[in-house]
Amino acid sequence: MRFLGFLGILLFVFSGTVNAQITGANLNKPEREEWLKDAGFGMFIHWNMDVQLGLVISHSLVGASEDYIERYIHELPQTFNPTDWNAERMVIMAKNAGMKYIMFTTKHHAGFCMWDTKTTDFNIMHTPYQKDIVKQYVEACHKWGVAVGFYYSPEDFVFAYRNGMKDITRDDHWEKAKPFQEKYKAFVLEQCKELMTQYGQVDLFFIDSDVLREEVKQAIWKYQPNCLVTRGVLPTPEQQLPGETLTTAWESCMTMGTDWGYKPTNEHYKSGTELIDILIESRAKGGSYLLNVGPTQWGNVNEAQEGRLMEIGAWHFINQEAIHNVRPWIIKNEGDIWFTKKKDENTVYAYIRNMPEWPRGERRNFVLKSVKATAKTEISVLGQTGNIVEYQPSNNGKATFEQTAEGFKISVVRAQRIYNNHKWPNPIVVKLKNVEPALETAHFGTVKAEKQTNGNLKLTANLTALGNGKQFQLGFEYRPVQSTLNEEFNEKWTSTDVFPVIKKGMHSLEIVKSNIVSYDEIEYRAVLYQDGLKIEGNVLKISKLKLE
Repeated sequence: MRFLGFLGILLFVFSGTVNAQITGANLNKPEREEWLKDAGFGMFIHWNMDVQLGLVISHSLVGASEDYIERYIHELPQTFNPTDWNAERMVIMAKNAGMKYIMFTTKHHAGFCMWDTKTTDFNIMHTPYQKDIVKQYVEACHKWGVAVGFYYSPEDFVFAYRNGMKDITRDDHWEKAKPFQEKYKAFVLEQCKELMTQYGQVDLFFIDSDVLREEVKQAIWKYQPNCLVTRGVLPTPEQQLPGETLTTAWESCMTMGTDWGYKPTNEHYKSGTELIDILIESRAKGGSYLLNVGPTQWGNVNEAQEGRLMEIGAWHFINQEAIHNVRPWIIKNEGDIWFTKKKDENTVYAYIRNMPEWPRGERRNFVLKSVKATAKTEISVLGQTGNIVEYQPSNNGKATFEQTAEGFKISVVRAQRIYNNHKWPNPIVVKLKNVEPALETAHFGTVKAEKQTNGNLKLTANLTALGNGKQFQLGFEYRPVQSTLNEEFNEKWTSTDVFPVIKKGMHSLEIVKSNIVSYDEIEYRAVLYQDGLKIEGNVLKISKLKLE
């Protein structure tokens, strides 16, 4: 079948959206990976002494001149004095936002250590501050019951520079380090030993480099067998979410704005609502959301970041039971309504998104096709009883439901007053207790994209099992590859036409090479309509180059 649409003459490379980072050994204990699925939300803290200039963390050293590197190493530590740093305040902010763990940058690629290390003088003790920041952080986490995570990069630009790598590189860093690789390895393993033996229990570890990754993993598990390694073992997509629901534990790390470290100017922060929506989508797809903050040169968090943490905290305080100890539902969403299921219970949470102008006290009705009522079904809106709608004594705020041939109909009121002006732009969550799946969904996957001799693009999906529906239609969607670095994050998908399918197997659709748009990368997915219910498939990418 051939349909008119988007795309020009392309060259293709295929890949999934998940930055797997899965290599080598996995000695994570299954119960620790299960813990991550339960926790579901954490704080990332990126911090380095180059924050004094508002630079990209560490990466300005790649390809830098010798003069630049020398001044970076010798001048910046002399003025790094974060006198406003308060580890307990940071941990409390994370806890109040609903975060169950924190991943703190003990050492980024530049090599500056935030702890009292004996391996190098390029550390926090050789600054005017002269206090072990990692120790303060760990003690605060232990006090407030927040799990301790260490980010660590075994890639060390300053160590490499001091040992002869005058042109700092990332692409072939380990190869360029060949003359001193054994020394490098001993240096890294001694740092890992310090981190894993000097601070008590460490719950999580994030290894941000391929350099010596396997050696670092073995060191972590040697000293602390219960430590959960995320990057290096689990899928850890960066600045994006996987397009599909994953069965394994996974963790997506994202910035609030465009930088990991604090960016004092030219920054664009996502709104609190956008961040909450990302959290919901992460949980609906079975993952954990690691949201980054970047302290300033003085050690505090600026008002923009703190305000967003507080907004998330307000939403989480109301809806926390829908975030922790949940698992994916049979589908992740029905349009703007997203779902999770309570672990080991027949309770489903429906997150109603994209209704910022819902007036308090107004009743709205929705039909859910993936949920079916039972004799014991109860529904409620989290955070409110519905017995009282303030200043509206005659208004019935109770949530109700009705099972019909059309689907599971719910009727809910946004009754709780969150802001003084009675407005609340963020999703409400409806708890559906004692419900069942309304259908058995079809199983299919996005398979590939192929350039045709005429320049068109053929997209293919594999339908492996039909559900218990009566009518099935298949199509595709595409858009520029999404990253939270872009202001256009969560851009709408463009849909192809759909066509009926009646049997399993491979199904393709060809898109004509018209209406060329100069995207560097495009992501695409198959979509299937089962009796009108839209089910989205996994996401793949294609990169394009215009032919001359």
